[in-house]
Amino acid sequence: MTDETHLDRDLVSPGDRYGERIRTNLSAESIQARIIDAEQRSLARTFEELSGSGQVPRAAASILGARRRYIAGEGKASAYAQLLNADLSATLSNVFLVDGHALQPLTVLTDVRASDVLIVFSLRRYREETVRLGRLFREAGGELVVITDSEDAPLAPIATTLIRVHTGSASYADSPTPVAAVCHLLSTLTTASAKGARRRLAERDRLVARLGLYAPDGAKRQRSTGEDA
Repeated sequence: MTDETHLDRDLVSPGDRYGERIRTNLSAESIQARIIDAEQRSLARTFEELSGSGQVPRAAASILGARRRYIAGEGKASAYAQLLNADLSATLSNVFLVDGHALQPLTVLTDVRASDVLIVFSLRRYREETVRLGRLFREAGGELVVITDSEDAPLAPIATTLIRVHTGSASYADSPTPVAAVCHLLSTLTTASAKGARRRLAERDRLVARLGLYAPDGAKRQRSTGEDA
């Protein structure tokens, strides 16, 4: 581990990172250049390691083979959970977002089967709610896919599949870029092997038109570019 990486891991909170990384005497152009460079490096490191580890294809296989797929994350990580949920639910059945509102952790833990999988986003400072949910789900016999930023993260030792992302940044906030990229990669690999994915997407297109979800110009643009929301 480099000195730079050690320093990055020592800067635990956004407040710590702000004081170390943000300099008021820097121009907007200088800050932008530093951010872009750091994001490119974090994404490249993440993809390089994942290419050799086989963890993402392994996670995709677990998701495909599961009877029920649960996705969870707290705080900022809830945004990543929502992103992955949106992409997976478009092509797979029985995909559930554990958001603490529509679906409570207690409800999930009451009926865990060995054929169930829980995908959790657990990033520093590692929310206790996510750690407890992951541990209890694994104790109940379900599979646990952990997307995290460190092999020393609380849930790493018990993960069925561990996907590590590098979130080093030049900002006060850890980089979201590799995490979003992994969501995209994981959902694409899963969908590529999912039976009925094409049929489900075609049916969604039909229902989108019936429900009038998009403005007319937006609907035309969606058909030409493949964008969805």
